[in-house]
Amino acid sequence: MAIKLSGRIDSNNAASVEQEIMEKLDSSNPSVVIDATDLAYISSAGLRVLLRIRKAYPHMEIHGVNSDVYEILDMTGFTEMMKVEKAYRVVSVEGCEEIGHGANGKIYRIDQDNVVKVYKNADALADIQHEREVAKLALILGIPTAISYDVVRVGESYGSVFEMLNARSFSKILETEPDKMDWCVGEYVELLKKIHGTLVPKGKLPDMKETVVSWAEFMQDHLPEEAGKKLLDMVKAVPQDDHMIHGDYHTKNVELQNDEILLIDMDTLAVGNPIFELGSIFNAFIGFSELDHNVIKEFQGYDYETAGTFWHKFLAAYLETDCETKIREVEDKARIIGYTRLIRRSIRRGGLETEEGRREIDFWKTRLLELLERTDKLTFNPMELELEAIPENLEEVQAFVDDRLEKTDCSPKAQMQIDVAVEEIFINIASYAYAPDKGKAVVRVEVSDDPVTVKITFVDHGIPYDPLAKEDPDVNLPADQRDAGGLGIFMTKKFMDDVNYTYMDGQNILTLMKNL
Repeated sequence: MAIKLSGRIDSNNAASVEQEIMEKLDSSNPSVVIDATDLAYISSAGLRVLLRIRKAYPHMEIHGVNSDVYEILDMTGFTEMMKVEKAYRVVSVEGCEEIGHGANGKIYRIDQDNVVKVYKNADALADIQHEREVAKLALILGIPTAISYDVVRVGESYGSVFEMLNARSFSKILETEPDKMDWCVGEYVELLKKIHGTLVPKGKLPDMKETVVSWAEFMQDHLPEEAGKKLLDMVKAVPQDDHMIHGDYHTKNVELQNDEILLIDMDTLAVGNPIFELGSIFNAFIGFSELDHNVIKEFQGYDYETAGTFWHKFLAAYLETDCETKIREVEDKARIIGYTRLIRRSIRRGGLETEEGRREIDFWKTRLLELLERTDKLTFNPMELELEAIPENLEEVQAFVDDRLEKTDCSPKAQMQIDVAVEEIFINIASYAYAPDKGKAVVRVEVSDDPVTVKITFVDHGIPYDPLAKEDPDVNLPADQRDAGGLGIFMTKKFMDDVNYTYMDGQNILTLMKNL
């Protein structure tokens, strides 16, 4: 039952207003909504009226309260004991520029100074409150973001208003100033690393791993049994991580306001492993547009070629490497997350019921199955390169190592010695570790300071073998008395400051140390 209040309720008229309300109420209907849209003033006498009604009708709500009356209700605890909804300013976005588009809403510029995020959910007040809270948390933790200063009505839904003076999204910059691509990539990566380096107090944000596990569980009915199980096992094997991820990190959600970079659209903020973020980023630039290249143009404002270039440059900068094998390794892991989400999303939206939907799902599923065949884990380490242990991959290994050495003050002589040692060890693994079969090897490069030292670790799951156990060749013997073998390990030991081997958990682990 709706009861409308208007004007003033004070000591002079409180009794008559209460009598009028009581005459309208029906005891058989416990639902009472007070429409306070036209209520301009209320004193303690009026509050006592509302309190007596609330005692008789415990489910009473008050809607449409102006800011002055709301302040009184909030101050006196009425907002804690019952549902009280503010009267919201009405804003139109007709003809406004759309500057952002996320999972839960769209962002429009309503004037030079302000933008509004309009939520898809018509009953979005709880969503708005959540986003304001997580945005405040992010700001406290050092992430540059805008905080909503007002809530408004937009059509049948609600919106959050932000002050974004002279702000331009990175999408707009890429669209209108393509020569700033590298600058955008650099700032985009720097902000993302700041996000991923931010530790969030326990329980403050949702855990993205739980969400991705639910995606993988959904896929069990839509993939071959073995592939579905492998996908779920890999997701579950991703370690718990309490570092922040944005969840919808693309160039429309990164804004340049004067000289400050700001992150917007914070409702997807969570914690989790960076691979979950990279899967979302892959979809934003590639996944959603892979079949229809017009999608990226409509969404971001630039073309599919620009999106692909940005994605590749971003991955190289994020991983701090130009090694294509390393970039492809991490891209494959991101694509697994991305395709899993796309397939689930399409099926839940009726994709299997249309020809176009089935075509999309088949396209993504084919690629997902190919990726699952050659991928054993979803986690990655920027300092590691994982690849098949075959002689043909030596060039990629040396390029990866050299790429890391370039970031140090490594002399040409030291680099040559390291390259020789890397070649000897990797070729040894490629030739003997899995013979006559094939397997993978991991090459990890770590650089420490004071003194500057490079540590290169080789890991394989092949036959247990300690190359250091072999006796060094006698290099003083004449050529006709010397064996051909053993020189590679001998040179490795001479060139490195330390060489160590261990066999642990079914793995051959050989470590080279070189002081630079």
